[in-house]
Amino acid sequence: MLPESRLSNFGPSKTERNQKRHLQMKVIMSYDANAAYNSGAPGQGAPGAAGQGYGGQGFGGAPRGATSPDDLTLPLYGASFGQAVKRFFKNYVNFKGRASRSEYWFAALFVFLLMLFPGILSGIGAAQTLSAAAGSIDPATGQMSSVAAGGGSVLSMIGGTLSTIIGLAILLPQLAISWRRLHDANLAGPFWFLYFIPFVGWIIVLVLMIMPSKPEGQRFDA
Repeated sequence: MLPESRLSNFGPSKTERNQKRHLQMKVIMSYDANAAYNSGAPGQGAPGAAGQGYGGQGFGGAPRGATSPDDLTLPLYGASFGQAVKRFFKNYVNFKGRASRSEYWFAALFVFLLMLFPGILSGIGAAQTLSAAAGSIDPATGQMSSVAAGGGSVLSMIGGTLSTIIGLAILLPQLAISWRRLHDANLAGPFWFLYFIPFVGWIIVLVLMIMPSKPEGQRFDA
């Protein structure tokens, strides 16, 4: 037999074979990492890659949004107050697609301001009625003068009528934008009905409306 020192001349040594195996493992691991990055998995994906990354089927990266305020097929991230109100009415009964947080909360602010005027009228009317009641009670009968109560009652009636009309007019668009906001957070629209849980339902829905946009919500796009 040839000594081991002579045999080593006919092939790589054990140390060389270990180094080669280690190098192969590093190459394989590097390939796997690159493949995972380009696979389009949620939270990953190369932006701009066809069918992957932003806007691809893997829903990786940032959620896809509209580049123009007139594009109603996608949510407008960073919408201004005016843009949000305009899109609120243009998407009047649209329950498909998504709505960004800026769209939803600016629309909510608009609704609040819209309901503020009739609310003030009702409040003034109620205050006048109470004030008149305090100073116009007939000591003999213990009843309030109808003339004194008339002005406050009219204002309250006007305020209540306006509130009812406005509330009915914006009922569907409010529900629609809430539906789309849930889609943007990757939640199904019917989660809105949690609102009807006694005492805590409105808090649950409020938390859901605050949730950030998620790329996976693109599955709800029309």
